[in-house]
Amino acid sequence: MSARPSTAVVTITASRDAHLLRQRQALSAEEVDLHVVVGMTGAPALRDIPKSPPVTPVLVTADDRGLPLAAARNAGARVALEHGVELLVFLDVDCVPGPGSLARYRAAARRVPPATLLCGPVAYLPPPPPGGYPAASELARLAEPHPGRPAPPPGEITLEDDRFELFWSLSFATTRDDWHRFGGFCEEFAGYGAEDTDFALRAAARGARLAWIGGAIAYHQYHPPSRHESRHIRELVANARLFHRHHGFWPMSGWLTELDEAGAVRFDPTTDTLHLLSGSGHSTSKQGIT
Repeated sequence: MSARPSTAVVTITASRDAHLLRQRQALSAEEVDLHVVVGMTGAPALRDIPKSPPVTPVLVTADDRGLPLAAARNAGARVALEHGVELLVFLDVDCVPGPGSLARYRAAARRVPPATLLCGPVAYLPPPPPGGYPAASELARLAEPHPGRPAPPPGEITLEDDRFELFWSLSFATTRDDWHRFGGFCEEFAGYGAEDTDFALRAAARGARLAWIGGAIAYHQYHPPSRHESRHIRELVANARLFHRHHGFWPMSGWLTELDEAGAVRFDPTTDTLHLLSGSGHSTSKQGIT
């Protein structure tokens, strides 16, 4: 890899124009050569922002299974690679990169061995104060990195060969060669949940390691949790069952247990049972999703 690899940020979005605007305002053309924005529910708003990287919009079509998250990331990566970039940085639309985050991803890509997934810390922001969030340089005072994932000090890298269930697609990076090695996201997954854990496990099966990149932080903009919405519950169940067929165990067990306790699903990992409850999600009759 060259001393300064050409870098593309790939962002997928569905009617999150305000989140996208804040993300684009935090991206600098000095750190990013190309921003590929993949719209899943029509064309996103892309007004001109001084000093931000050039944007290439891409559109993908959703179907009745839910938003094509996996297919959209693959489409964004494909377009970025067609432009000849060497480093892909995936940022979900509700993530704002911290100052220097992209530079730390680039520096890490030069230091780690091949077949490595680069993962930056993620900090969850509270609801925005009156007047909105401050500039990206001031977000650190509002949120700490998520305590359930490694967050090395800036400039440090922690390598490991397991705990792939900690991988999150909302902020990660991979070189061009590793993207091809790992094979992208499985497009059998559609809608909400499990496609990123599946990607990490399939990458692990192809020799991947995880690298936790100190200082490559992304700040997750607040929005109400959506997993209790009926459409997302159906997607979670369908994707969990698909994941179980692929890997032999249940993903998202905490979420599925929470939904079981709420009466929306019947989940019993000891008997490999997962059913969506019909009607409003609080009925006792069962409807399996295959």
